[in-house]
Amino acid sequence: MNSALDAVHRAGVPGAYAEVRDTDGTWRGASGVADVRTGRPVSPQMRHRVGSITKTFTAAAVMQQAERGRIRLDAPIGDYLPELVPGERGRKITVRMLLNNTSGLPDYIPYAFPSLRRNSPASLDDNRFRQFTPAELIEMGVTAPPASEPGAPIGVYSNTNWLLLGRLLERVTGTTAEKYITRSVIERAGLRHTEFPTGPRINGPHSRMYEALHGLIDPPRDYSVYNMSWTWTGAALVSTMEDLNRFYAKLLDGKIVSRSSLAQMQRTVPVIALDGSMIEYGLGLHKVVIPGCGTFWGHDGTVWGAGTMSLTRADGKRQMSVAVNLQRWNERDSSGQPQRHPIDDALETLYQQAMCGNSNARAENASQATALAP
Repeated sequence: MNSALDAVHRAGVPGAYAEVRDTDGTWRGASGVADVRTGRPVSPQMRHRVGSITKTFTAAAVMQQAERGRIRLDAPIGDYLPELVPGERGRKITVRMLLNNTSGLPDYIPYAFPSLRRNSPASLDDNRFRQFTPAELIEMGVTAPPASEPGAPIGVYSNTNWLLLGRLLERVTGTTAEKYITRSVIERAGLRHTEFPTGPRINGPHSRMYEALHGLIDPPRDYSVYNMSWTWTGAALVSTMEDLNRFYAKLLDGKIVSRSSLAQMQRTVPVIALDGSMIEYGLGLHKVVIPGCGTFWGHDGTVWGAGTMSLTRADGKRQMSVAVNLQRWNERDSSGQPQRHPIDDALETLYQQAMCGNSNARAENASQATALAP
């Protein structure tokens, strides 16, 4: 494992760190630097912006409220939030469609960061300290051209869904989504280093987080200080690799939601990820099948400069959480397609060794670490 982690660093990631658990014990490792200027090393205990892994926490919170009868998964979102999804769409889109990304609502991110559509990184700096409201981001997604029809057999991954779920939680619980998820999911799982940020800075030891934006930012720029209101209940959480493994172990063991709720979360549909790949997606859970090794559940995620992958085998006996402090390292070709980079190969080898104990197994539907988010 150490050599595989070192290979990720040698391939071009400033710093990478991980925790792997199996029946024999727990391994933690790190390679590279947390700060390219000072050479400060990364450590496996560091806090990290974990991006769309937040979605599993949000989904678990929604399922808890469904168990209490406060949310009906197959009820129209217009029954709860008519002011945010009005008219016919509000009547057609159900809570379940938001959870499994089959609502047809497009992602708001290209509209919140408009320079991305011009192949420019300017919006990343413009929005560094901007305070977005969930309502304005949701409106961007709801008023944009639809990605598909509600309930289409193939979903389209969209962060708009997850801000609506955050507002839904607030509507039915009478408290902020951050407070409810913290009390009922984070604390219930016994996590000590996981939180929604209250400002642009991360509390506790952490790495700088470098964004390359497919070669548009060279050298990559540090975005570890950032107002995360742009992604809220979709991808704002800060956590550690130890906490992520603990969370998914508890969730898959029926300790966060009931067994029947977990079964619903693991009922997958095909979904087109943000990078165009096809993934198997449940209710806030991503399914990865590795022949000869097993079926894994979890999520991956990125925000500007930070990437994370956390997967747990269905029997709970093997877990992997990996963090890297560089994102979108793939430069694009003349047609705009990201080109494969040695980092991709090194990460693939690391994931395979972490999940299977060897580098030969191949995941049938594992996305790259940049596939699901921001």
